[in-house]
This record gives sequence, C-alpha cells and structure tokens, in this order.
Amino acid sequence: MIVSPLSTARFPVPVEWGAPPGVEAVPAARRMVMAVVRDWGVALAPGVLQDVELCASEVIANALVHTEPACTVTVRRRAGRLRVEVADRCPALPRREREAESCGGRGLLLVAELAQAWGWYPAGMGKVVWFEFQEPAETSCPTHGWGTACDLHSLPEVA
Repeated sequence: MIVSPLSTARFPVPVEWGAPPGVEAVPAARRMVMAVVRDWGVALAPGVLQDVELCASEVIANALVHTEPACTVTVRRRAGRLRVEVADRCPALPRREREAESCGGRGLLLVAELAQAWGWYPAGMGKVVWFEFQEPAETSCPTHGWGTACDLHSLPEVA
C-alpha cells in the first residue's frame, strides 16, 4: 500500500529555512517571513503585518547576533494563528530585561508588547523563541463566495 504524504500533510505546510550567521542576514530572513505570510494570504490588517515584520526582525536578529553559527526560521499557520519560530544553538535563555544605559536589548520587550503570544522552549543544545498573531475570526458569508454581501437586514422584503 502506498501512502501519499499529501494525505497526512497539514496545509499550509510549515516553511522552514536556515539563516546564515551575522546581522547582515536579518533583512533577507525578515523578507522571507513576510513573503510566506503574503503567499499564504494570511488575513491580517496592514498595521498587524508591520508588527509581524518587526517581531520577525527582532527575534531573528537576536538569534543571528547573539548565537552560533546560524539559526533556523519556521513559519506555521494553524487554527487561525500565524506562528514564527527561530531556533538557535545557544543554551543562554532569552532575556527581556536590559541595562538602563544600554543602546539595545529592547527586542523582546517589543515582541512581548506587539504579539498576541510569545515564548521560548529548550530544543536540543539550544532553544526556540516563538511569537504568534491571531487571525481575525472569519464571519460566514451569506453569498457563499458569490459576490459581496450587503447589510441584508436593511433590504426590503420581497413578496
């Protein structure tokens, strides 16, 4: 018996790729995250999409600047949630605190403020830092996809 991987796959299939070390790789990794989100047609408002982009930049930058030698970025979408995970090989725990005089160290504070949920968990010799954004609840369309529904309650009744 042959079993197709399509019969067990969840769509959209999570996208995962490696990012090389160094801060210069952050823009390309951020653009990749946003390309995946747009390709999947994730229904987020433009301002929320900017928040996703900023959170992706911060988490990816933390991994590429503070860890060795590279990181893995994964984008998932399930149950109305968009999740971005960044795995690295550094056992040091992520820190939200920063020194008062420090020029940096605000990335996870931004992620905590902008994302609906975020966190981390140990993975192998390192960790995974993740954040999530909730997609807006879809309302059922009385036209079943055939055109745009208006305020049907205000339409006059047909005899």
